[in-house]
Amino acid sequence: MATETTPTRVSKGHPMQAEMQLSRGLSMASPIDREDRQPTVQTGVWIEEHDWLHRIFKSPENRSPKFRFPDLLGACVSLAVDSSDGQQRLVEYLETRLTQRDPKTERRSCDIWSAQFEQLMEAHRAAWNRFPNPMFEIDHITTGCVAIAMSLPDGQASVLRQARLNLLARAKARGVTTN
Repeated sequence: MATETTPTRVSKGHPMQAEMQLSRGLSMASPIDREDRQPTVQTGVWIEEHDWLHRIFKSPENRSPKFRFPDLLGACVSLAVDSSDGQQRLVEYLETRLTQRDPKTERRSCDIWSAQFEQLMEAHRAAWNRFPNPMFEIDHITTGCVAIAMSLPDGQASVLRQARLNLLARAKARGVTTN
C-alpha cells in the first residue's frame, strides 16, 4: 500500500521548531474491536506481592482453568475488601507495614478485572483515605490487598477459590446460566 506524505514545514513564529504531519495511509490495517477486548484495567503491584502472585500462577494447583493475573489479582482484592474486617485489615496493613517499606520499591504493572478495580476505587475514595488522613495510591491499596491474601493461613487456595467465584460472577453478569 502506497502512502502519501506531507513535507515537514516550519511553524510561523518558531523558526527552529519543526512541525511534522503524519503520513496519510498509516492507520492500522485492522483496528482493535472493542467488543473483543477484555474489560480489564491496568494497575501496579509492588514486587514482593507480584512475585507471590507469579508463584500462584505457576503453581500446579492453578489448573482447569489456569487463572491469569487479572483473575489472581482480582481474587486478592475481593478477599481483602469483601470480608467483614477487610477494610480494617487493609488500613492497618497500609499504615503499619507498607509505610515502613522503601517508597521507591519496584512495581510491576498488572491487569485487573474492572469489577475488582471498582472495589479498589471504592477503597481509594473511602473516608480513611481522605483529608486529613494520608492518601494511599491505587498501587498501595492493590498491594495491600495482595498482602492480606498472602497472610491468610491458606492464602494460595483462597485466591484460587475466589478466582473461581469471580469467574462465575462475571459469567452470570453476562447472562450465562448455570444448570
